[in-house]
Amino acid sequence: MTASITLQLPERLYQRLVSTAQATQQPLEAVILHALEVGSPPDWDDVPEEFQADLAALDRLDNNALWSIARSHQYSPDTARYDELLELNRESSLSDSEKLELAQLRHTADAFMLRKAHAATLLRWRRHLIPTP
Repeated sequence: MTASITLQLPERLYQRLVSTAQATQQPLEAVILHALEVGSPPDWDDVPEEFQADLAALDRLDNNALWSIARSHQYSPDTARYDELLELNRESSLSDSEKLELAQLRHTADAFMLRKAHAATLLRWRRHLIPTP
């Protein structure tokens, strides 16, 4: 047995569901039914505002793009420099310019990890099995 209802959705939630339907190539009705069964897609409102637009954009990506982000690694000279600056910071021997550099590298690292985590959460919500690290 099925039943029909008419429901007024906030525009923000409606757009997120439409984006998910388009990204997963599913009918909007299937995405809404899934949302009702397991809850809405993961939200990004709990993260600092400076990262929210980037995370919101992930909602519109297809599963392959999300897998690419979730599996990505951050290897670069910046990573080595970040570790070096962290060690200097522990020794309390950072110059003002190094403190600024450390803050910028931390921001980049935070953005990277938030993207990975949000991509994995979206994939899990889309019924993919996410292996534990």
